[in-house]
Amino acid sequence: MPTADMRLTSSELDAYRRDGYVLRRGMFAPDEIELLGDAIVNDPEIARHTFVRPDSTGASTELALWNHPSDDVFGAVARSARVVDSMESLLDGEVYHWHSKLTMKRPKVGGAWDWHQDYGYWYRHGCLFPLMASVFIAVDPSTRENGCLEVLKGSHLLGRLEHGVVGGQIGADMERVTEAMKVLEHVHVEQAPGDALFFDANTLHTSGPNLSDRSRNVLLCCYNAARNSPYRDAPHPRYTKLDKLPDSGVRLARKRTAAELEFYRPAPHVPDPAGS
Repeated sequence: MPTADMRLTSSELDAYRRDGYVLRRGMFAPDEIELLGDAIVNDPEIARHTFVRPDSTGASTELALWNHPSDDVFGAVARSARVVDSMESLLDGEVYHWHSKLTMKRPKVGGAWDWHQDYGYWYRHGCLFPLMASVFIAVDPSTRENGCLEVLKGSHLLGRLEHGVVGGQIGADMERVTEAMKVLEHVHVEQAPGDALFFDANTLHTSGPNLSDRSRNVLLCCYNAARNSPYRDAPHPRYTKLDKLPDSGVRLARKRTAAELEFYRPAPHVPDPAGS
């Protein structure tokens, strides 16, 4: 059973601050990941509230997104002590849930995500500082063949780059990205189910299309520092107290009703939010 020592260690925190990301292997156990996978496949509300984001080639990734965590398994993961305590260490203080999303790349047809920083568009939502981070939790194996996350190591130190519309997505200024790639290491972050990748809101990242015969399903939980609440109304919430759960809560999560999860659907033809 997970215990308090599942939070990131001091050496992992140092790596995150140096590189803009850190990968924790096996943060979630196989039976916990099985609960997530079962919900993705069998929850009709996930299917009903899924929308698509095309890449620059016209291929698409499916997303389902919500602002507030409930008592279901997705919420239990987002509210789990091992994640929340780690985020509070990374962001040096209290955090709250910004949003969570499922990104689902179907076999052979799942699209790519263009290079971007999450703060490239969260900036537009009224957050003054990039005191924000995400955790990318692999539900399926995440490999080069099916479009694993790729990062530029240390790119969070570039600060926020200009972003614009690329196909149906928001992407970073590719002139800057190209120059950054000459001096920063390009890392393909392959993950087994249950591995958790924590990354900074200014870390440049991308992912390729799914060329494999297997799905690439991921749960992304995103957080904002409590002291960085948006100064104006935005698609995602102002500071909302996060009710942290013990790690055992993931296994004890109940099935929810549709009304308990407030799905977010972006306005038609607006390339927001980005994904991974």
